[in-house]
Amino acid sequence: MKKSLFNNALRILLFTNGIVLIAGAMLGPIYALFVEQIGGDLLDASLTGGIFALAAGLTTLIAGRYADKAKRDDLIVAGGYLIMGVGFLLMNFVNSIWFLFGVQALIGFAEAFYSPAFDALYSQHLTKNKAGRQWGAWESLNYFSIAIGAVFGGFVASKFGFNAIFITMAILCFVSAAYIWVLPKKLLN
Repeated sequence: MKKSLFNNALRILLFTNGIVLIAGAMLGPIYALFVEQIGGDLLDASLTGGIFALAAGLTTLIAGRYADKAKRDDLIVAGGYLIMGVGFLLMNFVNSIWFLFGVQALIGFAEAFYSPAFDALYSQHLTKNKAGRQWGAWESLNYFSIAIGAVFGGFVASKFGFNAIFITMAILCFVSAAYIWVLPKKLLN
């Protein structure tokens, strides 16, 4: 009998992260339309993207050190997903570019907060001689999630508006966070 490419821990990490990646991708292609709706322009959309990336870059450096010292990387991942969900919920209340700057910084922080811990957990559960395929699966999942999220987000926005997207994005993050949070410690650590 042939062994599966993925152990339980990798399956869980791929599933929950895939859901969060879909959530994050839902707004991507129509983000500039949202910025315009709150009174911004293309430059403002670019600036908010820059703020997200800056917050994520700075946080990643710190989060990596924290993940190295943490006893429960799974809880860091769940916490990051939770904070991202809060950030997506806050998008419902954005009424100015300055508020959007703050929300994007929070979402960038959340993504960067969980990423090093996620990578450490994923690496910890790799199978010898299958690491390339197992990391390849995550990379592939990232692209598939972007494709699914982009189409799904456009559909939801066209039928129900931006608030429905933000609520859906938040729910997806909260579901992933809750799933990881309630897992027995031994499954991921």
